[in-house]
Order: sequence, then C-alpha cells, then structure tokens
Amino acid sequence: MTALQPFETLFGRPPSVVTDAPGRVNLIGEHTDYNGGFVLPTVIPHRTRVELSPRPDRRVVVYSANVGKAERHQQFELGAEVPTGTWVDYVQGVAVALRRRGHRIEGADLRLDSRVPIGSGVSSSAALEVAVARAFRAACDLALDDVEIATVGRWAENEFVGAPTGIMDQMVASLGETGTALFLDTRSLRYQRVPIPAGVDLVVIDSGVRHRLVSGEYAVRRAQCEEACRVLNVSQLRDLSMGDLDRVGSLDAPLNRRARHVVTEDERVLQAVEAMQEGDLARLGALFNASHASMRDDYEMSHPAVDCLVDAALGDADIYGARLTGGGFGGSVVMLAKAGTGVAAADRIARRYRIVSGESPTILLPA
Repeated sequence: MTALQPFETLFGRPPSVVTDAPGRVNLIGEHTDYNGGFVLPTVIPHRTRVELSPRPDRRVVVYSANVGKAERHQQFELGAEVPTGTWVDYVQGVAVALRRRGHRIEGADLRLDSRVPIGSGVSSSAALEVAVARAFRAACDLALDDVEIATVGRWAENEFVGAPTGIMDQMVASLGETGTALFLDTRSLRYQRVPIPAGVDLVVIDSGVRHRLVSGEYAVRRAQCEEACRVLNVSQLRDLSMGDLDRVGSLDAPLNRRARHVVTEDERVLQAVEAMQEGDLARLGALFNASHASMRDDYEMSHPAVDCLVDAALGDADIYGARLTGGGFGGSVVMLAKAGTGVAAADRIARRYRIVSGESPTILLPA
C-alpha cells in the first residue's frame, strides 16, 4: 500500500465531495491574534485536499496520504470522539465543533492529501480543518458561511487538539484570496482584502527547524500576555495603544517585553496596510525588519537558525525586508523581494543560509 493510493481503491467508490484549503504566510502581525489585535496574512499555493463520500453508519474512516504507513488509516464514531494525540484529532475536532453548533453530520469516508508543509509556520493544521469543514458542509448541506467555517476550525484546534492559537490561520484559510492580503481585526472578525503591491515578489523559505505549538513556549507566551492584562487591568492587550508604552514598560520583566511586542506589532500592521496601499515598499520592508527584531528581542520567539536566515536575506541587494512568520521557535521566514527577482534571490539566500547554518532550507515561495 502506498501513500498515493486513490480514494476509489481505498473505499470502493469515487468521492462525492472534493474540497481544499490553502496554507498561509503571515506578512506581519505575529502573536497579536490571540490578543485581539490586527494581522495581515496571505494564502500560499500549497493546499490541503479532502475527498469525502458518505457512509450509512456513524463511523468516520479517514486515510491520510501524508503520514507513515502505520498511521495512515484512522477511524472514530461520531459522538464518541476521544483525543489521540495524532493527526486525526484535527478531523475529530471539526466533527465535534460542528455538532456543538447544532449541525447534523453523518458518517463518512475521507481521504486527505496535503501539500502544506507541516511544522513550517504556514498553518498546515488550519488548512486541514477548513478543508474538512468544507467537505462536511458540502456533503451534509450545512448552513455554514466562511467565517463560521473558520470559527469551527479554531474551536477544533483550541479545545480538542489543545493548541492555544488565535483565529488568524483559519480565517485566511477560509477567506483568503490569491494576490491579496487579509487585513483582519481578530476581535471583531472584520476583514478587508488588500492587494499585494505589483512591485514586489513574496519569498518564503522554510528554515528546516521544526516547531510544535500544542505545548511549550507558545503556551507560555500566551499566559504571559494574559498576566500582563491582569496587572494592567485590561481585557486584552489590544486595548492598549502606543500611548500606553510607559505603562507597559512599568511591568516586571519579561511581561513588559511581551506586551511591548504586541502593542507595537499592532501598530506595525496598521502601518503595513498603509504602505501596501501606497506601494511604499521601502517602508513595508522596514516594518518587516522591525517586526522581526521585536519577535527576536521582546517576544523571544525566534531561533538562532531563523535569525541566520533573516540575516542572509537582509544581506541580499534585492530584498526590502524579512521576518520570521508563524508561531515561531522555528519555521519559515517571509521576505519582500524586488519584482522579478524572487526566484534568483530565494536561491541565493537559501544557499547562503545552508552554508552558514548547516540546516536544510526549503523554498516555499516562489513555488
């Protein structure tokens, strides 16, 4: 049996529903979403595909083309979902979230095939959640709009899988469009699609350093933000502005640095939207650089290899700016290159990084 086994061979009939959803790269606005702030992600060409056909019982049988042979086949019964600590929990979580919202779903056979790299900071989990929710929506004729699809995915990831993420990833996987960034207010869920300037190529390089968000430092950072809110007597760090930086600075370390990153990062997102709308690529690049410095120094969510990759990018004449993207502690770097130079710049930077760091980078964009 191979990972490329088609649906018909696995289940004896063709799928009745085929859906997909994209991965994403966050241009700017890191660790602001669970603080009620602003983000500016965009979709990437890499997608997760879900094929589904209904079953006559309450079982959900799932096959993944992206894991080892021993883990490819999983199943669970609707209404009896139990976390397993494996990839199927994302599917189980979506099923539970849909039922909790009053949607009736039936048993199904599913085949998953993802081209969104896992652990690279481009949101493979949200792409899976959104694609699965779309498949159930189509198969069961559910009254779900795209924003609710995103909230279903977030509930699955937060409450069933146990990863304390915000809603940015699911929103852009559900609502993002090629060639635009999704300017999102994560508190109100209001959004605006902002065209990516024609004078720039987006470059995304996976550092080769894996991260995992279910436990560890990501959860620590979120708890630190919540503690800063308690001390400052605000509901979320979104309630603070640049005029509150003196108050933020009075916090004990490291809460002062964590809150300062979030407040200044929200302001950088607002300025980045303006820079994109004005086509001011030099200003946009400077905001990328400032964002990375804040993530590295104030939020302490970078990694020496990632910093090395950013430095390699900033040493290239065709790059306006570069920053770590995603949850951090590894993953990918997003860069702004002069239009028409992205492919060559990515090759140069990846080679330079490989020599200096010894890591094995992967160029995700240009794809």
